[in-house]
Amino acid sequence: MIAASPESGAKRPPAPPRPWTNTRIFGNALMALWIVAGVSLVWYLGTSVASPFFQKYWQKYIDGFLVTLQIVSLSLLLGMLLSVPVAFARSSSWKIFSAPAYAFVYFFRGTPLLAQTFLIYYGAGSFRPELESIGLWGFFRDAFNCVIFAFSLNTSAYQAEILRGSIQNVAKGQWEGAAALGLSKPVTFFKIILPQALMVALRPYGNEIILMIKGSAIASIVTIYDIMGETRRAYSRSYDFQAYIWAAVIYLMIVETLRRIWDKIEARLTRHLKR
Repeated sequence: MIAASPESGAKRPPAPPRPWTNTRIFGNALMALWIVAGVSLVWYLGTSVASPFFQKYWQKYIDGFLVTLQIVSLSLLLGMLLSVPVAFARSSSWKIFSAPAYAFVYFFRGTPLLAQTFLIYYGAGSFRPELESIGLWGFFRDAFNCVIFAFSLNTSAYQAEILRGSIQNVAKGQWEGAAALGLSKPVTFFKIILPQALMVALRPYGNEIILMIKGSAIASIVTIYDIMGETRRAYSRSYDFQAYIWAAVIYLMIVETLRRIWDKIEARLTRHLKR
């Protein structure tokens, strides 16, 4: 008798069921717990829409969202403009440029954003006569301006490192090939190197935006009524803990929306790499 080969169409015996190990039981129990918690949260928020708290403060949350959007967008834009010269200075072989840029990045990446905001907001008052003499006290006396200034410096340090690392990630052969074709260094950088570097930097830039959105809650500590500022004010007047639940949900919705948009942008810009 000839044994049936795998190609003869013979059915294989069914695989034995997976054993219920302690790890598998714990994982399923944890997943069930998360599902129950998620369903309970959705049910609670759905029933809270008609509550007096929501009816009274929902407009305040929208106002806080708009303030948060202004803070994050302005800080990221100014930080991006500042990160370009900082990244070039960090990559310079001249110590007169690279050393100050390194110190700048080291300080703003190595210290908490909260401490930086306090240092600028409260520290500016110690130099009021000097700031008034040069006409800058009007800027630093405003909490919103101090927050934008601190956040811009902080994100510029991170963006500078993202940009520098992305440029260094491009193979040196790209520079050599462009030089062999007679292309100048500015043309090589802007037409060949920078587009490839931005592809590498897409994901880190997205992470930095998300971190800035969550870090913007620090602004509420210096009397800025962003999402967290409006949340603190609503809780101080109502003592209703759902104030912080709504704040967490709003931040989660912002981050998740941004994540999905960024994934679409990344997929669109890198579609040629998947062919």
